[in-house]
Amino acid sequence: MHSFGHRANAVATFAVTILAAMCFAASFSDNFNTPTPTASVKILNINWFQKEANGNDEVSMTLNISADLSSLFTWNTKQVFVFVAAEYETPQNALNQGSNLKGKEFNLTMHWHIMPKTGKMFADKIVMTGYRLPEQYR
Repeated sequence: MHSFGHRANAVATFAVTILAAMCFAASFSDNFNTPTPTASVKILNINWFQKEANGNDEVSMTLNISADLSSLFTWNTKQVFVFVAAEYETPQNALNQGSNLKGKEFNLTMHWHIMPKTGKMFADKIVMTGYRLPEQYR
């Protein structure tokens, strides 16, 4: 006859095997989800626009952000991290953040990172164009 230790080991091994299979299935099923979030951002007010002591420009804006992120969530989603960044292009660099912003056109980019319960992280973004800063500091 098998002892209690052998039976407990068999049950624990079976449970861990089932758990591993479920984690694999959860991670694999995320490959079939195609997130299609939508977002729009309106600049309601530019609170201040000034040059800092280190030479970078500082802008404080009041934004109205409307986003439908429901397609990012699946049964394997633990959390979603979302942020908006202001970015602009120059002849020297394709992506800039920081200085010489007076009168520049810029894009607001909404980035998101999906952190699953199991499996690999996924990140993507939506670029919203057509924004311009004032010609003078306020």
